[in-house]
Amino acid sequence: MQQPSAIVRVDKATKVYQRDRIPVPALQETSLEIQPGDFVALVGPSGSGKTTLLNLIGGLDRPTSGRIWVGEQEITNLGRKALAEVRLRRIGFVFQEYNLVPVLSALENVEYVMLLQGIDEEQRRQEAIRLLRALGLEGMEHRRPNELSGGQQQRVAVARAIAARPVIVLPDEPTANLDSQSGATLMDLMRRLNEEQGTTFVFSTHDPMVVERASRVIRLRDGRIEADERWASR
Repeated sequence: MQQPSAIVRVDKATKVYQRDRIPVPALQETSLEIQPGDFVALVGPSGSGKTTLLNLIGGLDRPTSGRIWVGEQEITNLGRKALAEVRLRRIGFVFQEYNLVPVLSALENVEYVMLLQGIDEEQRRQEAIRLLRALGLEGMEHRRPNELSGGQQQRVAVARAIAARPVIVLPDEPTANLDSQSGATLMDLMRRLNEEQGTTFVFSTHDPMVVERASRVIRLRDGRIEADERWASR
């Protein structure tokens, strides 16, 4: 029975890809729940299934078998349009390559998802400015991505992800393209959002620095969860 308090529930999810007509299991009968306010790191070696699990939670891929809920809505077999609506309104993504729109300013990039949601122009402009300032980007609102450093671009991506007030934010290797100082600054900012605003984060990562800042660490190997560790504070 689904627990109503869980933001995400994964029930015996399996994902098998076909490579040259040979089945390649990426995830095997994996079950877990993500609770409101979790700050979770999915860790494991390459091929362990962490990115596959993140993509299934985010509705970017479908399980071969098993079931997935976001809030009280099961997304396992939703059609393309309905799934896109869930991603738009309930899930925030932070991609490894930032995926900012190059012809838009930082401010316009942050506004973009709110525009798709139909939020009033003045409201979305004020919210975008507030988020950029909160993330240390005051004065850079009108710069385009190629005028920002990697760390600054990643912070814009975080602002865009949380602007629509999703129930969960899914960063995929958020520090992979950043130097250690920029990565630490970004993680501290996201931790602050987690603690002050209750934003729920689930990361896929290889970075020990991300793991050190997590309050829950889920370790995967060969497509299965081998450990799920939680700390009261980190």
